[in-house]
Amino acid sequence: MSGLCLSRRAFLGLGAGGSLTLDPLALERVRPLETVRRTIEACRGLFAGDTVDLDGPTFSLRSARLGWARPDLPIWLAGRGPRMLDLGGAEADGVMLDFIHKPSLGDYVGRIRDGSQRTGNRAGICYSTMVVTDDAALETVRPHMTYRLVDSPAEVRDALGMTDDDVATIRSALADGLDAAARHVPDEWVLPFVIAGTVDECAAELADLVERHGLDEFLIPVFDVHAGADLLEVTARVLAGP
Repeated sequence: MSGLCLSRRAFLGLGAGGSLTLDPLALERVRPLETVRRTIEACRGLFAGDTVDLDGPTFSLRSARLGWARPDLPIWLAGRGPRMLDLGGAEADGVMLDFIHKPSLGDYVGRIRDGSQRTGNRAGICYSTMVVTDDAALETVRPHMTYRLVDSPAEVRDALGMTDDDVATIRSALADGLDAAARHVPDEWVLPFVIAGTVDECAAELADLVERHGLDEFLIPVFDVHAGADLLEVTARVLAGP
């Protein structure tokens, strides 16, 4: 992932990638934790204006250098695995938690904080999910839960009551596109990952999650650019509070 903030403040976003993203590109996940760790190390050096020599699991640098170094450029990491979250807390400027199973959110935050405590780092935490206040928003997010659900940890799938056959069915249907796969995703598999209800109910739930877990930022995903303005308007009302 990578991004540019609306305040014209650039940041570098890193993630190891999942099977549904990498497999079609014929890319293997080779030691993803170490690859991300070494990438952070290389970028820190390059951003500081250093000349970098580095051998990583999937890449090498020889006398690499940036012409315009920016030592203050933040590095954010996105991930869900316990060791990746620990790495983000220990080494990154921030960690993005994207569509996390809400009952498990405290565990994810705890792993980030454990990494930060070990190294004395202070990694910010950004929580990202959809705000669902009507049926249209629910149908917008449903297709994008397909690939997230099949790559979810086993304990999350167990909590949802998803079987191996369910996972296989969704994976097979993905060959015909997200909408085809979404027909196999019931509401009860979507709602534990999103902020849902009336505007006031969403505001109260989000405020509770932010306070309870000490979240620093909230990011709203825009899947449909044509409905983006409406989604942002609703989200602004939610963020304003009840």
